Amino acid sequence: MSVERILLTNDDGIDAVGLRAVYDALAVDYDVVAVAPTGDRSSIGRAISADVDVAEHELGYAVDGTPVDCVVAGVDELVPDADLVIAGCNEGANLGAYTLGRSGTVSAVVEGAFFGVPGIAASMYVPGGDDWRQRELSPASFEHAVRATRFLVEEAAPAGIFERADYLNVNAPMAEPAEGDGGSEATADGGTAADAAADPAPMRVTAPSEWYGMEATSDGNGGVSISDPIWGRMSPAEVPDSVGTDRRAVVDGEVSVSPLSVPHAAEPDAGLDELASRYGSDTTGE
Repeated sequence: MSVERILLTNDDGIDAVGLRAVYDALAVDYDVVAVAPTGDRSSIGRAISADVDVAEHELGYAVDGTPVDCVVAGVDELVPDADLVIAGCNEGANLGAYTLGRSGTVSAVVEGAFFGVPGIAASMYVPGGDDWRQRELSPASFEHAVRATRFLVEEAAPAGIFERADYLNVNAPMAEPAEGDGGSEATADGGTAADAAADPAPMRVTAPSEWYGMEATSDGNGGVSISDPIWGRMSPAEVPDSVGTDRRAVVDGEVSVSPLSVPHAAEPDAGLDELASRYGSDTTGE
């Protein structure tokens, strides 16, 4: 397959810095049409609406709906000749198997894959523990993610990758300090983080981490706080993942690329055949 027209979406909103960074990098050589939510629809998974309002936008179309709404409306109506769906670049990583169904970014390309259109979900890991969402990001912060996304757009289709995988989940480290964090910080070789961003982060093919540790804590007043403790363990010494997983790659400063497929695999040997044959005739439990 060849890529000429790209449907670009996200879950942060059509005016998000990360989406614009990807758009600007690709629009030079590709016909890029953004079909993205009007505002933040993060962590909404594959939620879908019955009706959505669509407005023209300088980058394409702004949809008052979810990322999945954007892809369905885009692929089936607004951009029916799209060769590729790209979601991102997301402000925040989408790492681990348990995030795949939760992430609006990943869900967008999953929806595209059901239409038969391959995709790339691009996300950027933002350091900062539980407070990473408070950081204001500049376009330059997305350099590693944008560079990797463009490379995969150019090279994955001709290499036949999308004949074997339906979509790629890409997670990249942040390229430089966010605005307000002291500007250009010195690196080990005496340069700055901005200088270091000129060199690509290494790319590693990974599998989604299977680590799971979500926590729920009662506040004693009828409420429950839900948290993901992994953000406090994102260091080489503390991350609970081995080399070859998506999370470990990002912690090690690498661009993680996980080749994934849909639909969810059925398990033919789960032992249900004999059980199903008894259904209706077995009185056990009545």
